[in-house]
Amino acid sequence: MPALLDIQNIHKAFGGNVVLQGASLNVMPGEIVGLLGPNGSGKSTLLNVASGFTRADSGEVRFEGQDISRLPAHRIVHHGMARTFQLPSMPSKMSVLEVTLAADTRLHGVWSTLLKPSAVREAEAEALQQANQLLDSLLLTPVKQLAASAISGGQKKLLSIACALMARPKLLMLDEPTAGVHPNLRRDIVQTLQRLRAQGISQLIVEHDMHFVREVCTRCIVLDRGQIVADCKPEELSSHPQVIEAYLGRAAAQAAQMKAA
Repeated sequence: MPALLDIQNIHKAFGGNVVLQGASLNVMPGEIVGLLGPNGSGKSTLLNVASGFTRADSGEVRFEGQDISRLPAHRIVHHGMARTFQLPSMPSKMSVLEVTLAADTRLHGVWSTLLKPSAVREAEAEALQQANQLLDSLLLTPVKQLAASAISGGQKKLLSIACALMARPKLLMLDEPTAGVHPNLRRDIVQTLQRLRAQGISQLIVEHDMHFVREVCTRCIVLDRGQIVADCKPEELSSHPQVIEAYLGRAAAQAAQMKAA
């Protein structure tokens, strides 16, 4: 089975700061892949490269077999890949429902054409129905008329997922979806991601919470200093020497190997 997302040999530096050094990974249809690594290992940069927000110095990104390495972010969304950000910033003068509707890229096309008013109204009605369904499934209906900037941090994370889903993606990429989230909302996010996978939406998730990773992910990829050092099942993380070294240092990894022997 061909990969849904195939990232090969990505290099990226910002001035003299080398962030990615030949990073390669793939996401297969139906997978939830966790992208892990210490702070500064290059996780968010790799997500930015894959989603078109940062141009790699070299390497290739393919989605469903098509090279998207040089496409801008909005074109990549049209191909079927959407993402969220670690710290979602929400407008203060738009409601939760309005922000969700604004994320529907199909409406942008409708509004910029000379379609009949009836066709525009039909498209808007379909978008409104989808937005309301998403907000309901993400438990945001009670706050949908509030200013998007006024809801809690966890609710903003859920809203950012709703916005990404308005594009009907085949692959959803999330940057630390549970960071700073109340435990009750964290459970809601876990259930949402599991439900999305059941609906056929693959996922690539940057996350530090190992309990969350074991709950949600089917496979894990670990970055350290811009390089992939592990590709394994979640249950193998705690005994993987390269993962232990990445997080705790070489001495800890050697001690773990001696203990295992």
